[in-house]
Amino acid sequence: MITPARRPSRRLLRSARTMVAFALALLLAIGVAACSSPTVGDVPAYAAATRNDPAFKNAFRHEFADVDGVRMHYVTGGRGTPVVLIHGWPQSWYGWWPIMPAIAKKHTVYAVDLPGLGDSAGSPTGYDKATLARYVHKLIAERLGVRDPRVVGHDFGAAVAFQYAAQFPHDTARLGYFDLPLPGPALDASRYRSLSWHIAFHSQRRVPEAVVGDDVREYLALFYPQVSFGGTAFGGTSERSPFTDAEINEYARTYRRPEVLSGGFGLYRALDKDVRDTVAAPRLRVPTLLLTAQGQLNGVRATVTPRLTNIVRAADVPHAGHWLVEENPQFVITELLRFLAQ
Repeated sequence: MITPARRPSRRLLRSARTMVAFALALLLAIGVAACSSPTVGDVPAYAAATRNDPAFKNAFRHEFADVDGVRMHYVTGGRGTPVVLIHGWPQSWYGWWPIMPAIAKKHTVYAVDLPGLGDSAGSPTGYDKATLARYVHKLIAERLGVRDPRVVGHDFGAAVAFQYAAQFPHDTARLGYFDLPLPGPALDASRYRSLSWHIAFHSQRRVPEAVVGDDVREYLALFYPQVSFGGTAFGGTSERSPFTDAEINEYARTYRRPEVLSGGFGLYRALDKDVRDTVAAPRLRVPTLLLTAQGQLNGVRATVTPRLTNIVRAADVPHAGHWLVEENPQFVITELLRFLAQ
């Protein structure tokens, strides 16, 4: 006599469903992890721009560190006293590459991707420069144990560097402040937004994301010449860009990520808080190097001197607009190395 097969128990069915769900979740997690580090050819995307550069291979490496829920990316190399390099908009650590090999001959370089920008992953609690400075400090001082860096910033990175020195003066040996009017007592947020069309535009909620959309590379390629030497932002007519197609591609690669694009605009949306934080900051005695675009020194210096009282060297960079490092790298290298050696 053949007996019918026993029906599986409810407990067995629940167990089977649980195992299937676990397996699917595991496969999904593996897929997400694989997608989070896309590759270009046989290298991660973050390393593609420098993969064929012998100067990078011989001295530098990409690193990541978790800082308060943000996976921060930075590039480090060299030997000697530590130098932290902080980028602005619309760039990443790669904006320092033209001068990094020269600086690394005498110093240990840490070129940081700000939280939420470049190849750093995750969202910081704010894009005001005081908050970003605390992330950078936690990376440099706590994760890496570097307590005496020379902190150098360009564009909004200069405001982050200022806040780093203001909040952690005992952890800041020297300060490099490159080409940014400082939001603060000499320049409030409403006047700051009136300095250029792009500052007012980027400060709007959701509007720049909607306008730029998927045309990130085209937008960046059009923007870079405007604030270059002789560009329309300085009253000129030049449409020459100091960036190569490969450099523009590298910046567009990161800013194409919607969260990075919004994070970049967040730097502008934080101007009101930046002003309040600068007003509340102490007057700093840290030795400072001030570099600006040609013809912009007096205007920028007027905004920083209420808070930076020990500017040991100030110069505008000859034949350079806003992109000091790209437009006159040798001048910047000479000035920075001399300053760092003092």
